Amino acid sequence: MSYKNGKDVLPPGLLKELQKYIDGELIYVPKCAEQRAGWGEINGTKEMIDRRNQDIYQQYTSGGYSIMELIRTHHLSEDSIRKIILKARNDLRQTVAT
Repeated sequence: MSYKNGKDVLPPGLLKELQKYIDGELIYVPKCAEQRAGWGEINGTKEMIDRRNQDIYQQYTSGGYSIMELIRTHHLSEDSIRKIILKARNDLRQTVAT
């Protein structure tokens, strides 16, 4: 993100109107929604967590891991493990129903 001077990029009428509200102060103008990347999409974090959550669900359903083993293996709280399993189960049911 770079700093831009309003008088260099805004039409004079709009600049004058903005000055009524933020005379000399800084303002952040967010990107349009369609241009924004979702959380973790650019750096791969979202994909990594999705993969981890799939692994947890498979370990629980097919691998015979207990909740306590998953807590110790993945260093997550019991509540987090249960939410991951519940969400994966619901996602699977929705996929099968469609």
